[in-house]
Amino acid sequence: MKIKSPEFGSAEIADDLIIEFPEGLPGFESCRRFALVHEEGREPEVFLLQSAEDPEVGFSVTPPARLGVNLEFVLTDAETELLQLQSQEDLAVAVIVRAQDGTNANPASAGLSANFMAPLVINTRARLGLQKVIGRMGCDITLRQQD
Repeated sequence: MKIKSPEFGSAEIADDLIIEFPEGLPGFESCRRFALVHEEGREPEVFLLQSAEDPEVGFSVTPPARLGVNLEFVLTDAETELLQLQSQEDLAVAVIVRAQDGTNANPASAGLSANFMAPLVINTRARLGLQKVIGRMGCDITLRQQD
């Protein structure tokens, strides 16, 4: 499948690498198929979650651990079913990040602001995802100390 991105141009992505968000993302419900892309040849700290349907829709994402944060939350039975989750080992969590200064600077080199209240939850085996909107601070967020 060919996807387009304003940041990376056109890229050919194998269909088995597409992540489907059956309910879309809040505010972007019509976008349900995404690919994680990054600059070739570099170990990415921030990925681009690029919509396969709309080249203008893309989100910078990173695992919360890269930001020194450990998120803990509970998935409902409906969420577990939607993700077709059978093993916790198949689970990946990412947060949407953006440059704090509001410019178009590369988020990997700028100060970042992260949305910890709506992490992306992905079943890496089934390639299914959802955005878990946490309505209140009932989850545990733990900051790791940097050495």
